[in-house]
Amino acid sequence: MALILTAHGSADPRSSANAHAIAGHLRRLLPETEVRVAFCEQNTPNLADVLAEAPAGSVVTPLLLASAYHARTDIPGLITESGAEVCQADVLGEDPRLLQVIRERLAAQGVSRFDAGLGVVLTSVGSSHPDANARTAALADTLAEGTRWAGVQVAFATGQTPSVPEAVERLRANGAERLVIAPWFLAHGRITDRVAEFARAAGIPMTEPLGPHRLVAATVLDRYEDAIAARSAGFAA
Repeated sequence: MALILTAHGSADPRSSANAHAIAGHLRRLLPETEVRVAFCEQNTPNLADVLAEAPAGSVVTPLLLASAYHARTDIPGLITESGAEVCQADVLGEDPRLLQVIRERLAAQGVSRFDAGLGVVLTSVGSSHPDANARTAALADTLAEGTRWAGVQVAFATGQTPSVPEAVERLRANGAERLVIAPWFLAHGRITDRVAEFARAAGIPMTEPLGPHRLVAATVLDRYEDAIAARSAGFAA
C-alpha cells in the first residue's frame, strides 16, 4: 500500500518542487509507508503511469485545494481506466490548519490582527465549478474572525469574479487604508507571478503561498487516513 500524492502539474518547476517537498514531510511522518508523487499533467511521473505500478490498497491523495475538475473528473477517470485497486482521498479543502498557514504568512509581512485600517485580498485560482468558488469565498469571514481588519475579500485570478483589482477596489471603498494580498495557492507559478506583478505595480505587499508547510503535510496526512478509515468501514459493513 502506498500514499500517492497527486498534484495538478505545471510547466513551472516551483510547483513540482513543492509537491516533492510535501512528500518529504509525509515520508518523515509515515516512515513505514511508501509515498509516491504523481501529476495529472505537464510533469512526470503522470498519475496513469504511477497507477500502473501501484500496490493494491494504495490511496490516491490529491494535493489540491478545491474539489473541482481534477478531483471530480480527471483523477477518478484515470483510476477507472487503470483498473488499479486504489481509492481516492478528499481534497485539502478549507481546512483550519491551512488558514493558520495564511495567518503565519501574513504575520511574516508584519500584519497585525488589530490593524483596523487593513484590507486583505485572499486570492484563489478560481474554478468553473460554482460550488468550489463558493466554498473558497466563504473563507473571507473565517479569516477575518478575531481581527479588527477593515475586511477580507476573496478574489479570483483566472476569470471568475471578483478579480484581484475588483477586490482591491471593494476593500478601499469599504474604508481599507492599507492592503495586503495573500495567495490561497499551494505553490508559486505563472498565475501567482501575474498576481505579484499587479501587486508590485499597485504598491501592495504580497505574502508567500501555502508552500511546503508542515501543516499542509498534516492536512494531507489526515485526508489519507480518513480514506483508509472510510474504506475499512465499508469492508466492515
